[in-house]
Amino acid sequence: MHTAFNIASSRKTAAALAVAGLSLALGTEANAAPAGEFARGRILIEARAGLSDAELDTLVKAHGGKRRKLGQSRMHVVDLPPGLSEEEAVEKLSRRPELKFAELDRKVTVAMAVNDPYIGSAWHLGKIGAPAAWDSTQGSGVTIAVLDSGVNGAHPDLKDRMVPGFNVYNNTTDTSDLCGHGTAVAGTSAATMNNALGVAGVAGAARIMPIRVAFKDASGSCPAYLSTIANGITWAADHGARIANVSFAGIAGSSAVKSAARYMKNKGGLVFISAGNNNVDENVVPDTAFIIVSSTDSYDRKSSFSSWGSFVSLAAPGSGIWTTNSSLGYSSKSGTSFASPVTAGVAGLVMAARPDLNADQVESLLFKTSVDLGVAGRDPVFGYGRVDAAAAVGAARAYVQAADTIAPLAAIAAPLGSSTVSGSVPVSVNSSDNVGVARVELKVNGTVVATDSAAPYSFSWNSTGVANGMASLVAVAYDAAGNMGTSATVPVNVANSTSTIATVSDTVAPVVTINNPVAGAVSGTVAISVSATDNAGAAGIRTSLAIDGKVVANGQGGSLSYSWNTRKAAAGTHTVAVTARDAAGNAGSRSVSVTVR
Repeated sequence: MHTAFNIASSRKTAAALAVAGLSLALGTEANAAPAGEFARGRILIEARAGLSDAELDTLVKAHGGKRRKLGQSRMHVVDLPPGLSEEEAVEKLSRRPELKFAELDRKVTVAMAVNDPYIGSAWHLGKIGAPAAWDSTQGSGVTIAVLDSGVNGAHPDLKDRMVPGFNVYNNTTDTSDLCGHGTAVAGTSAATMNNALGVAGVAGAARIMPIRVAFKDASGSCPAYLSTIANGITWAADHGARIANVSFAGIAGSSAVKSAARYMKNKGGLVFISAGNNNVDENVVPDTAFIIVSSTDSYDRKSSFSSWGSFVSLAAPGSGIWTTNSSLGYSSKSGTSFASPVTAGVAGLVMAARPDLNADQVESLLFKTSVDLGVAGRDPVFGYGRVDAAAAVGAARAYVQAADTIAPLAAIAAPLGSSTVSGSVPVSVNSSDNVGVARVELKVNGTVVATDSAAPYSFSWNSTGVANGMASLVAVAYDAAGNMGTSATVPVNVANSTSTIATVSDTVAPVVTINNPVAGAVSGTVAISVSATDNAGAAGIRTSLAIDGKVVANGQGGSLSYSWNTRKAAAGTHTVAVTARDAAGNAGSRSVSVTVR
């Protein structure tokens, strides 16, 4: 395999040089939209676990807003009425305890620096040890989502790699490339290898899922919004992608993008983001939600254009990368836009070599096997080092899963024990684990009312779902191995206002809402969230949750949560159904059909 590929690779490089030398034009693009440029008439928010759709509607309607849910996540785009200040809405909503965040929907641009017809060949593949890695894996079975300007799926080096994608910006299936950037990024990660054509991607047997998050503006460039990027990551995670590449600058500090990346990571995937091309310290706080990639040249030096900072996780070749272009030919591209998909391709090789590894394990192997450059250890320019495909794949194949028998730790930080609460109560939980916390459940009087799978673990508990008096709060944390850690019980005094109502025969059934999932595709672990209301109050409600007719959870009160591991379910359509009964025996129900991928 190794020798045969080298022969084909040399033919592909020669073809690329010939085509690019004839057709490439020099050009530059900015790295970030002008400061303060954001979408008018909408903002982004994320609800805390446990907040019902009805409660969230009430909250956003107070600002004249109307929400749109992003996939199966808890994030929402809030459309605002004309004349309302987006900055003012964000400022007010950011202070609401029911929300994790509120932010402006900022405009961002691709992280491409220059096109140069005279720079190199496919030097980056040898530099990262890709040919040696290809002896054991080429990325087969892994889907890489390319969140960009679209992808030209007719390209001869891409057409065999394509799977259906989505146009987030227009809400259609048209994923054709508006500006050419996405086609170049896709080829960097996964152009078909060993076919005697043009170039080879790092993971040339992986699948490419095109997700258009950008639009073409009057200048001819293709910016995107934080909302389309967050939506695209969520869509990719829900539709089976294990890797998402986002070659846009200025997004690493976005709460929405972080939340979407955590959502994908909890489903076993990884999100790769370019550091930017401003040649400055971007001064962004590091986060474990995604992997930020800076750019190197053929001498393992920082590319002249590459940004840096403490948020950088890894470095990869990004100067003079031969790749596919939207004119069905090949071009040399430079920018952290291309360093990021190089690294995403290496992750694809690791995942293909060891499909059993989770996202944290794959990430750790990428970090540990990288070539340390610059200051010893992690540094702001190269992160943990320049990615090494051969070493990462070798380490993955040799990796032995150690039995994890250590349970996570969990402690309720707020509210304090014996405090008096009413209405919507913000609950904060501190949790840690030797490997990683998979999720945290909040139990009230023994019923799981909400589940959060991303730190910081926080909930919004509707205390009207229990009778006035003392209630017991308990947090339960789980790791990926199934170990469970339980917090100390926190007693609270529920004191909601009551009204005297004449005793009459109750014939009104509870109203049931399935907050999550919504109809559509699901994958990995799905957080099922249910709420119910009743004319006699939620405290007397008993709820039952069934999947395909089999009861999987019961509870008391107005909220019920359940973590459904769809990996144990057959692919295809499944029905999630909920029944709620009040104290008088009246029953209300609701169901939703989802497709497990």
